[in-house]
Amino acid sequence: MKKVHVALLAGAFSVGVIGCASRGYVDEQMGILSQGMESRIQETDREVEALEGNVSTIREDLSAKEREISQLRNMTESQERKLRESLDRAEEAMDRAENASKLTKGKLLYEVTISDESVPFGYDKAQLTDAARTALDTFAETLIVENAPVYIEIQGHTDAIGSEAYNLRLGRGRAEAVMRHLHIKHEMPLDRMGVFSYGESRPVADNKTKAGRAKNRRVVLLVME
Repeated sequence: MKKVHVALLAGAFSVGVIGCASRGYVDEQMGILSQGMESRIQETDREVEALEGNVSTIREDLSAKEREISQLRNMTESQERKLRESLDRAEEAMDRAENASKLTKGKLLYEVTISDESVPFGYDKAQLTDAARTALDTFAETLIVENAPVYIEIQGHTDAIGSEAYNLRLGRGRAEAVMRHLHIKHEMPLDRMGVFSYGESRPVADNKTKAGRAKNRRVVLLVME
């Protein structure tokens, strides 16, 4: 009977020892796992910080590229504007050369000037006023009565307000408005008329005064045989 008790006690002790050993192993493994997870969490945090840094850098790069693109676009638009102005000046120069050639071949009979001083064109306007049309009608009727084979050179002029290129276009617009009126209303042949613009380059009065600018805004018609 005593042997049985001893055996049971020995078994119980053995189980207790094994139980303690198992708990220690589990605790040890849990500690290792916890350390691993903590290490992985820290590593993930570092990766997230690195990614956030990369995103910030990418955003800065994109902003820099957008600014560069905007600058290039502005430069392109500026160059296109300068090119158009250069082409306008070249076209006006060709017109001057062509009409100068015709002028040297013919004899100037007389000239008529339509200016803001007497027949208002209007500041920054190319459209003919009623007064300008009346003056042109009188001019055309004189030519019709004379019935002479003449050539009419129509020159557009402006004051000095605005850019040189803009004033060249404005002066040409005024000269073309005169030519259209003479052709449409009085059936004057287009091959007997020529237009070009001097813009602001040939003032006849001081552009610093209102009265002077009004004189400079004009169309001159040269009648040549």
